[in-house]
Amino acid sequence: MGSKLSNRRELLKGGALAVGAAAAGAAATRAFGQGVAPGAVSPLNFADNEAPQIPTPPDQLAYGIRSKYIKSIRIQEAEKAAAVTARYDEFGLTLHIYSPIQDQVGTIAPSSLHYFATTKGTFTPDIDPASHTLMIDGLVDRPRVYSLADLKRLPSVSRFHFIECSANSHNATQKTVQASHGAHSNAEWTGVLLSTLLKEAGVQTNGKWVITEGAENEKGANTLPMNKAMDDVIIAYGMNGEPVRPSNGFPLRAVVPGYEGIFNTKWLRHIKVVDQYQLNMNDYGHLRRDAAGAALGMQWGPKSVITFPSGTQKLPDKGWYEISGLAWSGGGKVTKVEVSTDGGKSWQVADLKNPASPKSDVRFGLMWNWDGEEHLLMSRTTDDVGSVQPTRQDMAKALGVAYTPQFATVGTNNTIMAWQVGKDGSVTNGYGLIT
Repeated sequence: MGSKLSNRRELLKGGALAVGAAAAGAAATRAFGQGVAPGAVSPLNFADNEAPQIPTPPDQLAYGIRSKYIKSIRIQEAEKAAAVTARYDEFGLTLHIYSPIQDQVGTIAPSSLHYFATTKGTFTPDIDPASHTLMIDGLVDRPRVYSLADLKRLPSVSRFHFIECSANSHNATQKTVQASHGAHSNAEWTGVLLSTLLKEAGVQTNGKWVITEGAENEKGANTLPMNKAMDDVIIAYGMNGEPVRPSNGFPLRAVVPGYEGIFNTKWLRHIKVVDQYQLNMNDYGHLRRDAAGAALGMQWGPKSVITFPSGTQKLPDKGWYEISGLAWSGGGKVTKVEVSTDGGKSWQVADLKNPASPKSDVRFGLMWNWDGEEHLLMSRTTDDVGSVQPTRQDMAKALGVAYTPQFATVGTNNTIMAWQVGKDGSVTNGYGLIT
């Protein structure tokens, strides 16, 4: 298709085959059902200083595609051992697929570029939504089985929430922000609150936990505390204005705002109310010795990352730039983002570019006049419960352990990230330079 369009442009520019071009324009007009009024300028006519205009190809009318000049793509996780990657590739499976957040504008990740991960060793199931059902049973008075049509008859919500893998930014020494922080995306999710379904089913007094199970071959499942299930969990059938895409759980997924990504069960088919925590396929990494530690380990703290300028990007010359990035918190709304251009010695409050909503991304920006010298850029988030994004040193202190340069956080890593701007304008990873 691309080569054909290019050839057509060249023919039109040179004035050749004018009759053929006119015939093509007439055929295109008939195909698209749009006439050209007498005396009107044809879309195939253009001045020498204008870009050539051609009829919209049918595939773009049926389902829109982006401009051929936009090249952003997702990438596979970079840190997995070659042997592990080969094992997945052999069976056509994928690991974590990272979103190109360095190219994102605003806060909403396009569905086609949204981060996703699979249950360990699973294939993406091919599910017919007309026959898919969601069962709710266990410690309930009225077990239910819902079709997708049944769910769409119930009161719906549409909310913006991020989903982020617990391993995101554990690879913070990567060269690019996509490789270090790309296991995170923000989207608009539409569906039914889980609390609505649980109230219909009638949770019994000893029902303290909820298990969500997917329909994939590995039957990935997670255990949620009842207070979270009755709070803001969405059983989503919509994502960014269209049905949830297969890689993100079509036709149903659980969206568990603020919790680690693995709790957002995809291809959802079964919800069971139980009286105690149960170890399931996806819960193996979330066991803690005490209940408080387990609960806190599930939820993301305040976090941010600068996406421009970031690793492998380059500032062409001195002057004004907007330092821009994303901020979020699993505990509530982002209320403030601060940016440092001197490695944390001083901080300036950045502008928030969109209204903050709970457990959702905010775009921040700070105008900065680069003087051509070396700078270490950092950002930190404060949320509406007063939590502040920590450094690794802060995290070690909070955990009561000695800090070393090799210190790695456990569970969700929401520590401050840094990018170093060199005198030549090149931007490299500065994570190890934070003091």
